[in-house]
Amino acid sequence: MEFKVLEESKNKLVFQLIGETHTFCNLLKDELQKIKEVSIATYRIDHPLVGQPQFLIETKGMEPRKALQEALKTMKKKAAEFKKEVGNL
Repeated sequence: MEFKVLEESKNKLVFQLIGETHTFCNLLKDELQKIKEVSIATYRIDHPLVGQPQFLIETKGMEPRKALQEALKTMKKKAAEFKKEVGNL
């Protein structure tokens, strides 16, 4: 996965996740939307076969990169919990 910033300001971050699909992007979008300071978290893939996901995050009172880090930390924790549960089967 490659993270490529296309636009960045105090309350807005637009970036591509090169090499990712809807699976990861939907999870990331959902976690971002749970953060109260995030006003917009969405993505698009222009072409289903060759398009790269392009994310948009807009925030109020939090830097977009910090929101992204918080969402990723939550995803990592959930993945570890799931891995532990699968190991207990």
